[in-house]
Amino acid sequence: MSKKKIKLPKKIIDYLTRAGVPHELIEHKAVYTAYDAAMTMGKKLEEIVKSLVVKADNDYYLVLVPANKNLDLEKVKKNISRLKQKEVKVLKIPGEKIMKEVLKLKSETVSAFGSLHKLPVIMDKTLTKIKKAVFSSGSTGHSVEMKIKDFLNLENASEGNFSAAKKLKKTRFASRKPRRTKKQK
Repeated sequence: MSKKKIKLPKKIIDYLTRAGVPHELIEHKAVYTAYDAAMTMGKKLEEIVKSLVVKADNDYYLVLVPANKNLDLEKVKKNISRLKQKEVKVLKIPGEKIMKEVLKLKSETVSAFGSLHKLPVIMDKTLTKIKKAVFSSGSTGHSVEMKIKDFLNLENASEGNFSAAKKLKKTRFASRKPRRTKKQK
């Protein structure tokens, strides 16, 4: 029994071909998290870009952060308010069902290419410290690697500071002191 091959969404191939931007399509096993993507491709977490959709009042935005960081929603709210030149009152991350409806996604996931979803793109400035990054293609089995500056130009992305260091959680096992056993004679 052979595994079903995951197709790269045609609109991504067409979009990148028309744009003429240098990029590399990376085929890999199906992954569902940025951590799994990094491990599968042998990349550092900071080279993997997480694509997150946020709703600011009634508008949707595609927010990109490195996989080694978390999103600081208060900072995102301030950045979008600055872009809109109007205070954002409510900022939230919509549920998967709402995102699929709004973005008209079928089997694909959210890609990093906001123009394909008709969404403005905002990229965390920490990503500009690296030359190349791996972006979501909208497929669980493919990613797109390209230069950050090329991506910024292609997507006409805004930049902002809205990531926060990931807080590592202690597991209940890590917080226990080692148990001493009696020496046997």
